Amino acid sequence: MNKIRKGDEIIVITGKDKGRTGTVLQVMDDDRVLVEGINVAKKHVKANPNKNDPGGIKDKNMPLHISNVQLYNPSTKKGDRVGIQIDADGNKSRVFRSNNEAVDV
Repeated sequence: MNKIRKGDEIIVITGKDKGRTGTVLQVMDDDRVLVEGINVAKKHVKANPNKNDPGGIKDKNMPLHISNVQLYNPSTKKGDRVGIQIDADGNKSRVFRSNNEAVDV
């Protein structure tokens, strides 16, 4: 079970975007996450008339390593570590480590 999933609200804990929050767009296989509006790079794109693409300089979201982000805890308004808790029926759920509240409500 992954501790960070697509659609989670995260906060960046290191790097040039430290302290910024965003939504996870994609979790990649090599322990990287793509976050909306975080780690944006300029990409020079050549025009393609067949696709009606004008080209130019475009913004592109680049992936971050998963160790550089934490799940955003709305009750404490900070980043928090995540643990896995197994209930009596054997179902797994994600919980915040600081206050043992469920992540998926």
